[in-house]
Amino acid sequence: MNDYEASGVAAGIGAGAVIFYLAILVVMIVGMWKVFEKAGKPGWAAIIPIYNLIILLEIVGKPMIWILWLIIPCVNIVFAIWLYNLVSKSFGKSEGFTVGLVIFPYIFWPILGFGNATYLGPSAAEAQNGGFGNPQNNPFNNPNNPFNKPNNPFNNENDKPEPPVV
Repeated sequence: MNDYEASGVAAGIGAGAVIFYLAILVVMIVGMWKVFEKAGKPGWAAIIPIYNLIILLEIVGKPMIWILWLIIPCVNIVFAIWLYNLVSKSFGKSEGFTVGLVIFPYIFWPILGFGNATYLGPSAAEAQNGGFGNPQNNPFNNPNNPFNKPNNPFNNENDKPEPPVV
């Protein structure tokens, strides 16, 4: 095999890899498009780079300051995984599905988009009374907590100053 044949083979392998990569990217974008439509958002938003993050934040019910956290290097990894977890929770999926979204997004976005998952609302844990919105699940709603209203030493009604005598 001479140099011309070897370079032709390398070019063919490179072109095939690019086509394969683009096909995977298209499958992932189409899956994300369907997820956006299931959540009642415009599907075309999946193809616009920063705007798709804004729409994902609206889907999971998080504030827009998260855009800042999603573009800061190193911090964005943590917040992106957290965002994927909230997306899976908003569609009634578990943490295992979040792991799939993080590791194999080209498989799990289409599963979420074309599967039977339904949009339950922002951060479905709160929507299903499974999060901190439910007083039974709130770790800060402990009756032994000294800062709760009944036992709060700082809100003692006997400590109020007496009204001035006129």
